[in-house]
Amino acid sequence: MMRSADDVLLLIDLQYDFMPGGALAVARGDEVVPVANRLVQGFSNVVLTQDWHPAQHVSFAANHAGRAPFETTALPYGEQVLWPVHCVQGTEGAALHRDLNVPHARAVIRKGHHADVDSYSAFLEADRKTPTGLAGYLRDVGVKRVYCCGLATDYCVAWSALDARAAGFETVLIEDASRAIDLNGSLAAAWQQLLDAGVKRAQSAEVLALSA
Repeated sequence: MMRSADDVLLLIDLQYDFMPGGALAVARGDEVVPVANRLVQGFSNVVLTQDWHPAQHVSFAANHAGRAPFETTALPYGEQVLWPVHCVQGTEGAALHRDLNVPHARAVIRKGHHADVDSYSAFLEADRKTPTGLAGYLRDVGVKRVYCCGLATDYCVAWSALDARAAGFETVLIEDASRAIDLNGSLAAAWQQLLDAGVKRAQSAEVLALSA
């Protein structure tokens, strides 16, 4: 039995560059894929996201002379972490994991494709004003609740969940269907922000039980 059409499952950045061995690997990130495959069976409405950068993207350390990955730099919209080159448009690293089985996914939101601004959230670019169009799409199809999971819990998943909540959706982050980077306490900080914003925390078994 599928969940209500009011619900959407948002699968965030299940791409090779975020998997073990990838350019910006999240430890045990590949463990999310089978959990996601179980979850999608309970949702008629599934949306995928892909980090989708041009090679000259401003967030890549390689595009800043003398700078190294994980340093920060000041950009017009604020402080930016400089990342290793990852999820370049059309590359294998940007591809969705081959074992992900979501034939009924209704939309793919590609983010980070503007060369001069990064994008963690599925809803807004890092300048916090350029929309991806996802909120409008979800409203148009009648979604009221957003279930978020993927990579990484404390970055793209958390930012997406916070923005879903800010856009007026009930929001749930599925913890065991996500994996974190956890850099300098980033995971604990993200969870505090999420809980303060009213984002609910759930496990995949709970979500699937509600679909039964």
